[in-house]
Amino acid sequence: MKIKPFRGIRPPRELVEQVSSRPYDVLNSEEARNEAAGNEKSLYHIIKPEINFAPGTDEHDPRVYAAAKEQFEKFKAQGWLVQDQEEKYYVYAQSIVESGELRVERSSKVDSRKLPGTLKTQYGLVVGAWVDDYLEGRIKKHELTRKDKEEDRMKHVRVLNANMEPVFFAYPHRDDLDAIVAEVTKQTPEYDFVAAPEGFRHTFWVINDQATIEKITAIFAEIPAMYIADGHHRSAAAAGVGAERKGLPVTGDGLRESDYFLAVCFPDNQLNIIDYNRVVKDLNGLSEEEFLKALEEDFEVENLSPTLSSREGDFSAVKPKALHNFSLYLGGKWYSLTAKEGRYDDHDPIGVLDVTISSRLILDKILGIKDLRTDKRIDFVGGIRGLGELKRRVDSGEMKMALALYPVTMQQIIDIADSGNIMPPKTTWFEPKLRSGLVVHELN
Repeated sequence: MKIKPFRGIRPPRELVEQVSSRPYDVLNSEEARNEAAGNEKSLYHIIKPEINFAPGTDEHDPRVYAAAKEQFEKFKAQGWLVQDQEEKYYVYAQSIVESGELRVERSSKVDSRKLPGTLKTQYGLVVGAWVDDYLEGRIKKHELTRKDKEEDRMKHVRVLNANMEPVFFAYPHRDDLDAIVAEVTKQTPEYDFVAAPEGFRHTFWVINDQATIEKITAIFAEIPAMYIADGHHRSAAAAGVGAERKGLPVTGDGLRESDYFLAVCFPDNQLNIIDYNRVVKDLNGLSEEEFLKALEEDFEVENLSPTLSSREGDFSAVKPKALHNFSLYLGGKWYSLTAKEGRYDDHDPIGVLDVTISSRLILDKILGIKDLRTDKRIDFVGGIRGLGELKRRVDSGEMKMALALYPVTMQQIIDIADSGNIMPPKTTWFEPKLRSGLVVHELN
């Protein structure tokens, strides 16, 4: 992989909590407007610039893109974003704090590296990723992208001449990079704060040592591939703008800054993928008894309700325990569904996925839901909301049933990306999300 350091544009330490924000695509315009209320330094003014217009303004209005540029220039003029004088790499750590609602059960491999007061920490290197590695397939994807969403992000990059938000990559972990990160993170961080409203801790170090920078570049040159964990549309847009600018003059070292885009690269053994669950509005004309009976053809069905803890909000006894085990909430009861032998192919990278098994044998075969992207009878709930959210939506009468899935593994994602396949929709949910505004990459 070809990477380079860059002159990051960053908020002063004392302003980082005011400037930084959640990613543009995890909240709607109204939510961004509310979070930015009373804070003219919020990055939402740049990445969700429609909040500077009357509610209901089309976020794709040309005036909105122009406003993003005006705000970016204002942030730099006011000193809310300041460019580093030298090209650097950065280390960005994300931590789940002990008081957070999310509980990580499969993090033993990185427990020794967690920051004090946290349940888990993952450490990423912030770099300029080479556009050609994406265009030529060495930066591998596992999701389809929509052209309209790509074009929206490309307009944003073109107008600002910058990557305002990073993409989230995974690379095959290496002990030599782990050792470098361990040394860097012994130093005092540039930023260290717990962000509202999600409650994750974000810690950020600047790598100033030139020998360390050169060593990181050389090690990445030995890595054959990286994998997009989150940010498929941002990756496509950044690479698209880079490809458009191939005809521009190069610098003295033979590079164009626009040949690179902003990425945070995490070792694959540190990433936390959580469940991405389903709720369905009806049973396709079946009674609850008929539905449970239909499930028995392909699943071992067990009523879990007698095992439930009396503690409020304790769903540990009903969580899926392993791959091919599902939890069903129906009629006020929890059930365990375990796919029977012969109902999946462990040698098929797509067919072995629990999202494929559940879509084929439950949603399609029994409930008649053919297309997860378009069917209005189904909705999706990120695992960070907990199984309590599934129960709430069924108990309220909004939904008839809920299905909880065991999280996919990073190895499954790598296997699918390496095979050139695409994940089914609504399969992966990475948490924590990258915080935007810690560093920006300008394209000239």
